[in-house]
Amino acid sequence: MTSIEQRLAELGLKLPEAPQPVANYVPFLLSGDQLFISGQIAKDGAGRILTGTLGAGVLIEEGQEAARHCALNLLAQAKAALGDLGRIVQVLRLTGFVASAPDFYDQPKVINGASDLMVAALGDSGRHTRSAVGVASLPLNACVEIDAIFKVR
Repeated sequence: MTSIEQRLAELGLKLPEAPQPVANYVPFLLSGDQLFISGQIAKDGAGRILTGTLGAGVLIEEGQEAARHCALNLLAQAKAALGDLGRIVQVLRLTGFVASAPDFYDQPKVINGASDLMVAALGDSGRHTRSAVGVASLPLNACVEIDAIFKVR
């Protein structure tokens, strides 16, 4: 177990199995010292997709929880790609998509769920650049989807 996984365990969290793609794409791609991870939807440890629209029935706190699940799925994909999360040098970028009602403007608060988890799990190496984008809908009615770029060794 890596120190990242130990920190997650201290937070009461466990890495899920890396989700398999649902279409014609790869879940990750390693290029030099960068690991690109395809968008991970908000799927909890039981495999249930967290669905709905922020500002239309889904609360900010529920969106933040969904973003945390996306972050765990990103780390699960990183482990599948690298074999060892200890190879992560830095989280370079997270791009978060939030299914949003037209008058919902708190996408950054939602994606903070993922950003906060990355910093809690990786310390300063979890600090990253980021976008938080509101969209009309996401695949499988997920309320949040996040992709990532990691610097690795």
